[in-house]
Amino acid sequence: MNPEKVKLGIAPIAWTNDDLPELGKENTFEQCVSEMALAGFTGSEVGNKYPNDPEVLKPKLDIRGIQICNAWFSTFFATRPQEETIEEFIKHRDFLHEMGAKVIGCSEQSYSIQGLDKPIFDEKPEFTEEEWAKVAAGYNKLAELAAEKGMKVSLHHHMGTGIQTPEETDKFMEMTNDDVYLLFDSGHMYYSEGTQESVEKLLTKCVDQIAHVHLKDVREEVVAEVKEDKLSFLEGVKMGVFTIPGDGAIDFDPIFKILEEADYEGWMVVEAEQDPAKANPFEYAVQTRGFIEEKTGL
Repeated sequence: MNPEKVKLGIAPIAWTNDDLPELGKENTFEQCVSEMALAGFTGSEVGNKYPNDPEVLKPKLDIRGIQICNAWFSTFFATRPQEETIEEFIKHRDFLHEMGAKVIGCSEQSYSIQGLDKPIFDEKPEFTEEEWAKVAAGYNKLAELAAEKGMKVSLHHHMGTGIQTPEETDKFMEMTNDDVYLLFDSGHMYYSEGTQESVEKLLTKCVDQIAHVHLKDVREEVVAEVKEDKLSFLEGVKMGVFTIPGDGAIDFDPIFKILEEADYEGWMVVEAEQDPAKANPFEYAVQTRGFIEEKTGL
């Protein structure tokens, strides 16, 4: 891959988990970003321990050679008035723009069960046609607002949400304008469908509309346990359903090949949330950095 076009980041969720604050509560922001840099990454997303004032945050990242490339944003277009999400989005957009990010990764969280104590495979929400139309209209508006700052909006297909499966992701992309992009997540697609084919098929179909990539692997034996015992998304995370690329069931060779052949330009971010007490985040970061270098030359 071309290092002029593709940059590597890692998410702080391996050090401190936003959805499960007890995971990594002992790890500081400074330790997190220092270890990211030491492991050889140049980009980060934003975690709950990061200073929210750009004037405070930027110098702490600059000295370590780390750039903010994205930050999660929750939308609620299906269930709340559009203007509520728009108002919060503008604040989020302006913060990311000040930090130098070019992409805003969003997830439609209406009816989401990802943070609830509900079986992730049995109670996944589905949108009505009216709700789909609200979501599409909302994201078209976000894309316009992002473009005002030279940025791109991308939809993060995610377990436990109304846009999880390949069919739902396809429908979202077909219903939205060409300036609405996709945040492709290898782990969430494999987790949802359980096949390498589903990952490669979605990536191939949408590769020209992908603005951001999350690299994570999946432990199949944990997925089987989550299904069997009807466990929640967060229970699966605590058990280690996700791991770093090269440590699970996904074959990343074709993923990297598809991205390279499409001349993908943007960030690839390792986002593999685990319990840091069981999976030392620095050691895993070093391991996956070596794996990515071996596979891509980056």
